Amino acid sequence: MKIEILTTPACSNCSIVEKIFDDIGVSYDVIDVTENPEYLEKYPIFTAPGIVINDKLEFVGIPSKKELISKLSQR
Repeated sequence: MKIEILTTPACSNCSIVEKIFDDIGVSYDVIDVTENPEYLEKYPIFTAPGIVINDKLEFVGIPSKKELISKLSQR
């Protein structure tokens, strides 16, 4: 399973999402969209974080831990 967290510099919500993934023991990659603008072309998010699971934008903002676990268990 490939998980990417789309972030921006100084995104406090992004660190919350990273902590949720850390708590449930799931690995992820952090992508700074200001350094990788091609991600914004593929996933047009207007607020960070964006959570991409297996190349599909699944969440924008902070999902609950329950929502995240539910989505991951569907994979």
